[in-house]
Formats: sequence, structure tokens, C-alpha cells
Amino acid sequence: MRCPFCSNEETAVKDSRPTEDNSAIRRRRHCLQCDNRFTTFERVQLREMTVVKAGGRRQPFDRDKIIKSMQVALQKRPVDLELIEKAANGIVRQLETQGEHEILSGKIGEAVMKALLDLDTVGYIRYASVYKDFREPDDFNDFLEDIKSHQVKRRKK
Repeated sequence: MRCPFCSNEETAVKDSRPTEDNSAIRRRRHCLQCDNRFTTFERVQLREMTVVKAGGRRQPFDRDKIIKSMQVALQKRPVDLELIEKAANGIVRQLETQGEHEILSGKIGEAVMKALLDLDTVGYIRYASVYKDFREPDDFNDFLEDIKSHQVKRRKK
């Protein structure tokens, strides 16, 4: 593993342990040249996945994009990064177990919206406003009415 500080390729693992949800291995490393310490995460990847965008463009799947988009939607909301990570891990596992090598970006967006709805309603609305490309105030009103009726149904169960 290359040191992020001095680019030396000689590093030593000081400590390894699983993450809280057992989805990765957290390794504390020590550079043998500059003496700095850093952390790496090792995750199991079942298969290489490609995202097919709306225009047909393809790009490699990137788990970090899911986390970043959720963080933007949940900015200044009372949701811990750990919960975002756990939700992202669930989305990735769900996508990997479907067995498809190519995944439509819309399928990823829907999975993120579902996870955000469980985490924080305001974050869900923020994400949806971009994802669903709201253009008029009525688009928001219709969407908010759907959310309100969904919440009423959830409470009755």
C-alpha cells in the first residue's frame, strides 16, 4: 500500500479489525519511510459493475458517489455518517446480489431515495428535488402531498 503522504510503497499494518457492520476491514497502517499513520478500508467486491446513465453513457460503479450524494442531501441534518455508510452498504449489496453487470442509474437513484426516506424525510425531499428534476413549485407540492399520504399510511400500520 502506497503512503498517501510520501508515496513510499513500504508500509506496515499495525492493526486490523472489521467495521461495525462487518462490511469491510479497517486497517491502521504506518509508513516505514516518513513515519506517518493512516487508515485504509478493504471491502469485498462481488463483481465489477457498470452504471448506464440516462443518455446511454457508461461508467464504472463508484460506491463513494452514493455516499457523497446522500451526504449532500443530508447536509446539516441530524444523521450520523455511520448510518449513511450502513445505508450505502445495503444499497451496494442489493445491487451486487441482483447479478447484473450493468445497472441503470435510475435503479441506483431509486435505491438511494428509498434509503433516504428511511433516514430523514427532509434529506429525501432534497435528493428527490434534484433526482426528479423539479421545475415548478407545483412539482414540489405534488411530491409533498405524496409524502404526507405515505406517512399517514405508515402511521396506521
